[in-house]
Amino acid sequence: MSELEWLVALEEIRLLKARRDRYADAHDWEAYEALHAPDHVSINDGYEPWTSSKEMIENVSRIMNDMTTVHHSYDPEIIFDSPTKARGIWAMSGAGVSRNGDQVTWMHQYGYYYETYEKRDGRWMFTTRRWHRYFGNSSDGVNFPKDAPKGSNAFEDPHFGGNPS
Repeated sequence: MSELEWLVALEEIRLLKARRDRYADAHDWEAYEALHAPDHVSINDGYEPWTSSKEMIENVSRIMNDMTTVHHSYDPEIIFDSPTKARGIWAMSGAGVSRNGDQVTWMHQYGYYYETYEKRDGRWMFTTRRWHRYFGNSSDGVNFPKDAPKGSNAFEDPHFGGNPS
């Protein structure tokens, strides 16, 4: 990739991620799903992997529809494996509130997204995502993940194709 091609691709992936966060918070599930390849795999702490964009949307919309959320992704590390394949790590904080009758619950979580992207039909799409929550606080107290953080390379998961550096 030339330096200019690298910069353009980097900005396209950054915009892809920004739209993902905004569409999730707006509950625009059709636009959200369109950012993902049909064969997208999503791995979230506490859940079995979701192995298609359709399955991911069914689960994400069910989990988030009764919540007001805000996602902030920042400090990306984007690595290009080829002109059409890339990996990214994003720091993330997210907050959500929901109401069940008179009871209000809330949460705030901190962690990292480990993602892969492919350029298909001229546009970048998410192909895999792993969310690892380091910790969070909520109306129930402090929440820690079941699994301890896995070091600095969560791409070791077999869904990400091994252990690229």
